[in-house]
Amino acid sequence: MGAPDTAAKPEQGKARSGVVSTELGKRVASALVLIPLALITAYLGGQAFAWFWFAAGVAMTVEWTAMAKVRPLRPVQAVAAAGCAALTALLVAGGSFSASVGVVAAAVLLLALLAQGRTGKAWAVTGFLYGLVIVVVPPTVREHPNLGLAGLLWMFAVVWSTDIAAYFTGRSLGGPKLWPRVSPKKTWSGFLGGVLAAAIAGFLVAWSVQRLGIMPPFSLRNVIMLSIVASVASQLGDLGESAMKRRFDVKDSSHLIPGHGGVMDRLDGFWAVALILGAVLLLLKLSSAVPA
Repeated sequence: MGAPDTAAKPEQGKARSGVVSTELGKRVASALVLIPLALITAYLGGQAFAWFWFAAGVAMTVEWTAMAKVRPLRPVQAVAAAGCAALTALLVAGGSFSASVGVVAAAVLLLALLAQGRTGKAWAVTGFLYGLVIVVVPPTVREHPNLGLAGLLWMFAVVWSTDIAAYFTGRSLGGPKLWPRVSPKKTWSGFLGGVLAAAIAGFLVAWSVQRLGIMPPFSLRNVIMLSIVASVASQLGDLGESAMKRRFDVKDSSHLIPGHGGVMDRLDGFWAVALILGAVLLLLKLSSAVPA
């Protein structure tokens, strides 16, 4: 009885190794398509970039509401998509801040009226607001006079380096789990590896754009500190999405991106960084609008 079990273990190990290898191959292939697309549209800016992030934000809202089983699903998703489209059109056309606030308020009201049940209404509204961060913040950063393309490159560098370093450091070093009840595979070694990589990547982007004269001089020490905060936020965003998937007992938010699952799975960390940066930009805008 013991021999078959002993013989089976190497085969099981090979099978698991093959699954990991195939999954990693899919992730790399998807990244080779998505990363250049994100960088090219970021370089171009304008309408191409705004509508690229509109598509990403709507996909996230669709995945969120589907995961939460909001009813009636399609009408709710249509209203959320229409709200995101109206906001993107305002961004492209240079519409006023008050008009954008009006669109958000109208969409939230319609979703609250349309969705069934108190819980359903909450998931519908939060799903719209969740996607809204991705729809609004990247184009706003791209057009910001003090951030522009350099600000976006910093966001990409911090999130991507965090993701890659956390994945490989965690697999290589292992060790104590970060939050096993929510995400059994994540470790403290991966978390710290991601933070260190983000600090280095953020510094290199800031140092490079200063050397090239793309942006005026600023404190590189502050950039490192902000990169660390953004890395922590990115990993918390990942954990938050894992908690939601566990709440609704799903493995991936969808199967749209081979090797990555859905758009939520791919952008959960970027979303958290965008949320922080968007909140800062919003506070600065509101404070500048208040007379001294």
